[in-house]
Amino acid sequence: MTIHLTKVLRLFLVAIPLVLLLLAQAGWQSAASAEPAPRATAARVGGDATRTRFVTDIERPLSFSAYVVADPYRVILDLPDVNFQLPAGSGTKGRGLVTGYRFGPIEPGKSRIIMDTKGPVLIERAFIIPEENGQPARVVVDLIKTDKATFTKLIRREAKTARAKTMPVPKKGPPTIIIDPGHGGIDPGATSVNGELEKDIVLAFAQTLKTRLEKSGRYRVLMTRDEDEFVTLEDRVAFARAAEADLFMAVHADIVRGASVRGATIYTLSETASDAEAEALASKENRADAVGGVRLTAENGDINSILIGLAQRDSANRSAEFAGRLAGEMAKATVMTKKPLRSAGFSVLKSPDVPSVLVELGYLSDPSDAELLNSPAWRERTAKAIARAVNGHFGVTVAGAE
Repeated sequence: MTIHLTKVLRLFLVAIPLVLLLLAQAGWQSAASAEPAPRATAARVGGDATRTRFVTDIERPLSFSAYVVADPYRVILDLPDVNFQLPAGSGTKGRGLVTGYRFGPIEPGKSRIIMDTKGPVLIERAFIIPEENGQPARVVVDLIKTDKATFTKLIRREAKTARAKTMPVPKKGPPTIIIDPGHGGIDPGATSVNGELEKDIVLAFAQTLKTRLEKSGRYRVLMTRDEDEFVTLEDRVAFARAAEADLFMAVHADIVRGASVRGATIYTLSETASDAEAEALASKENRADAVGGVRLTAENGDINSILIGLAQRDSANRSAEFAGRLAGEMAKATVMTKKPLRSAGFSVLKSPDVPSVLVELGYLSDPSDAELLNSPAWRERTAKAIARAVNGHFGVTVAGAE
């Protein structure tokens, strides 16, 4: 069944670490609310018509999103709860590339700053400066001027690079496992307060897992990317199908509001999300192509059918079986969330004939998780646990493999 998409994606371009914050679970929203929201006490814009800097003073560092949208051109900062105490009249006047800005809460636990710009801009950098010497922390966003032609050229180059990736030749023999490190290239994924990028962390883990699985000599293991490159969602799915994959594992490491939330979660495909957080995460991950400027069109018939079609019942059952086995093995090696098995409509899991799961290794927003995710010893231990789950999944073929 093919569903025609209309106005699915607006053009997004991120030249800096991008973090899209998730909806929080009620159980830990209340815990996070015990700490008062940080106060934002000032904001300022400086620069000229080619390069502009936006700065917000805030009580303490926090994770945030920074992205550019078109029609009309704006820069959007998504933040957790912020108590805005900016002086009266803040944002009514702009400077340089920014014509003005507005701010405020948009829903419980989430705030937003929207900057209107004179035309298309790129985010050159976005970062946090910690508080020191009596000065508050600062959220800093550097913008540079661009034009539509340059923007479009960059989009096409990224899409071409992704599509040019060599597709695997189908091979009979041992089970084929696809490891899909999320994000990459101009789509960095989540960013921790300390500046660690999701795209780098999941690539390092995927490489460790690939090595572990290949050691048994029982599997053919391929990765959708083995370097820092942008790969579209449809190309990730098409890569797995071209390889006649027997198992697909997407690997991510996101952020959430609330430093007390940590642990790994395994997601499978479902038309109806298991909870609000799963739905929000799927929505964010499904917009990865928008970050790279790739549009899904009705003309891409075969690939669109893969991306938006329902998973076949047999594949869904095998995905659920593997997810349960995986959760059990990972719990022996790492911290899991209180609800380690969830489901949502992730586009990257929608191959109709390949059992697929998405593994959130942990949360970069939690200091303990962030430390683990950067630990080689943790990567080895967790990769070994996943390998045990894979061995169990293919028990008839690989009985007794380490």
